[in-house]
Amino acid sequence: MARMTRKTTKRALAVVGSLAVATVALTACAGGSGSDSGDGETLKLWHYEGADSAMGKAWAEAIEVFEKETGAKVEFEEKSFEQIQKTASQVLDTDAAPDLMEFNKGNATAGFLASTGLISDITDAVEEYGWADKLAPSLQTTAKYTEDGVMGGDTWYGIPNYGEFVGVYYNLDAFEEAGLELPTTYDEFVGVLDAFVAKGITPLAEAGAEYPLGQLWYQLALTKGDRSFVDAYQLYEGPVDWQGPEITYATDTLKEYVDNGYIAKDVSSIKAEDAGVSFINGTAPIFVSGSWWFGRFVNEATGFDWTFQAFPGETKLSLGSSGNLWVVPENAANKDLAYKFIDITMRPEIQAIIGNNGGVPVAADPADITDEKSAELIETFNGILADDGLSFYPDWPAPGFYDVIVQELQGLVTGSQDAATTNANLGKQYEEGTADFR
Repeated sequence: MARMTRKTTKRALAVVGSLAVATVALTACAGGSGSDSGDGETLKLWHYEGADSAMGKAWAEAIEVFEKETGAKVEFEEKSFEQIQKTASQVLDTDAAPDLMEFNKGNATAGFLASTGLISDITDAVEEYGWADKLAPSLQTTAKYTEDGVMGGDTWYGIPNYGEFVGVYYNLDAFEEAGLELPTTYDEFVGVLDAFVAKGITPLAEAGAEYPLGQLWYQLALTKGDRSFVDAYQLYEGPVDWQGPEITYATDTLKEYVDNGYIAKDVSSIKAEDAGVSFINGTAPIFVSGSWWFGRFVNEATGFDWTFQAFPGETKLSLGSSGNLWVVPENAANKDLAYKFIDITMRPEIQAIIGNNGGVPVAADPADITDEKSAELIETFNGILADDGLSFYPDWPAPGFYDVIVQELQGLVTGSQDAATTNANLGKQYEEGTADFR
């Protein structure tokens, strides 16, 4: 079990409280217990992907392959995201723990479980199966943690088999009707926003009551940042200047977006679902959000042609990360079987199922992706990986920081506080929340 440092103990108290209100934002070697053949054994598996999702379809196929190849049975329980987030720290410390579980990546979630010894060090399994060779460095960051649970460490505690990123969804029919071209630079992007406003159209679908507005704010900061800014903000590798050029630009520009009519005046009360639906029904021609909407838009945004691209501009940085992780609880009864199942989900044929159903696989053969729209999505993601562009999410560094970002940006866009005050408030909460890690 990982050593409980003073920092970890303080952190545990904070994170348990954070897990109770979690919002989507989340020592064992390969020679663990369980028979090698799997005969007569059962793999107890938990995950929270819907059966019709890209991962749900892929993992259902993986279960069939696993049972055929090992002779073991899979006892699958679909848990909700909230169930796993709220109860993991209690259930995993008992004999009721599963053998393999999907869990949210990041310091306040998988990192917390790693720091308290509730999930296994799987470094030996990673070496045995060669999983590191299939994962780009920025994907590995969220799978490896320090003894205090800070991502980017040296010890493997999980494996992702899909990825995600934030980009821009464009309604191509709306652009054609307005006589506009898709932007390739940030200046062109702003020009498009101005052009739609001039036609009486609010161009950006946005949501200030939940995560989208904060993600746009962080993306704007990334347009002025570099990898050292990301490493300081996310990995505590340097000071974060909350009145510096990156954050000042992001906060000032977000306020300008509202003042200029790029975003609806009532954005502070709008939820993510409402923003997504406004793109689906054609009300808003542009939506800055994540690849997790892609599969839904394929099925529901059928009244017009659309595309999904990386945020325009000179920066190579984009919000995004690995997907959630396969983690093996320390109390798992059949760790070897868990590793075998993880390995099956990394195979090209399983990765192709993810890719052809609107997901973002991490180890697919491009030739296996037969859906044209999905191929474009994966090509964009691979381009971000090649540029070492994944920059994680703004709420990750500190437990509870998600709610702080939502509240402070609501104050900004409603005009109840100015940009400098917003930055100061964000900075105060960030510094307090990360003090134990610096």
